[in-house]
Amino acid sequence: MYQNTTIGVVVPAYNEAGFVGDVIDTIPEFVDRIYAVDDASTDETWDEICERAEKLNTPTPELVGDGGTERRVVPIQHSENRGVGGAIKTGYQHALADGIEVVTVMGADGQMDPDLIDRIIDPVVDGRADYAKGNRLLLGDHYDSMPRFRYVGNVALTYLTRIASGYWELGDPQNGYTAISDRALEAADIDEMYEFYGYCNDLLVKLNVADMRVVDVPTPAVYGEEESHISYSSYIPRVSGMLFRNFLWRLRAKYVEERLHPVALCYALGGGGLVAGVLGGFLGLVSDVSVPAPALFGFGLLFLLVAMALDKRSNEHLTAVVSTVLS
Repeated sequence: MYQNTTIGVVVPAYNEAGFVGDVIDTIPEFVDRIYAVDDASTDETWDEICERAEKLNTPTPELVGDGGTERRVVPIQHSENRGVGGAIKTGYQHALADGIEVVTVMGADGQMDPDLIDRIIDPVVDGRADYAKGNRLLLGDHYDSMPRFRYVGNVALTYLTRIASGYWELGDPQNGYTAISDRALEAADIDEMYEFYGYCNDLLVKLNVADMRVVDVPTPAVYGEEESHISYSSYIPRVSGMLFRNFLWRLRAKYVEERLHPVALCYALGGGGLVAGVLGGFLGLVSDVSVPAPALFGFGLLFLLVAMALDKRSNEHLTAVVSTVLS
């Protein structure tokens, strides 16, 4: 327990033998329960999780539950590979069922410093935010260690996720070092959470629609001997498509269903203007039809900028300020 709050850690693992056991070993003692989720690994990941569970699970009636001998490490195994989002969803579901109040996520590859857990969970525990996430882009000496191709991709996804989610001040949306309250888990309907690598982007959109406060916490980038399981050829198209669908869903849920908001109107005019400008330019190239394509495109761009400004203003109250700066 941490500051009278029960804490859980979800450890999603896929082919992380040689890493996952060390991650479990280093999780601080104040963590009440560790949900180690093997996502149908093909190596010895499951054996390593079970070995750590047998070692660390001792009679501890003070832990969350109905008393008696409680498991600090809860081994969970998927029969089919569902992706990192699916593994985290499973951990979240178990934590909610167990009554855990704040749940954080630590990857099984050792890239997340266990000594920073308290910094991640503090804004949620003290009520400043409903969801806290690491951000490797806040401090220059942190993102200097990030490979350049990852940095460029991260910045691009940051801006796409800001537009889709409505959290216009947040960065590094792919950072999986997070903490979330039980209230936010229930409000965001995590049963419907995206299960591919874009789960973190998807969750931000759901949290925005649920009116949850989110905060960035400075964290360093750590890269060791682990291998990434991301295939960028499939990752980029799938996440981009998901973000676009979520963006449209957020606009409908927040700005259309109850009453038509100026944000939705401006986005509609902006998108329509851009499409008309592009189509007009194409028609001008292939036919003698005269269409004021530049004017239509400029009209659309203007309204998109106005829509973004209004959207940002409408969501300013959902971005919390973190006072802790890491060196």
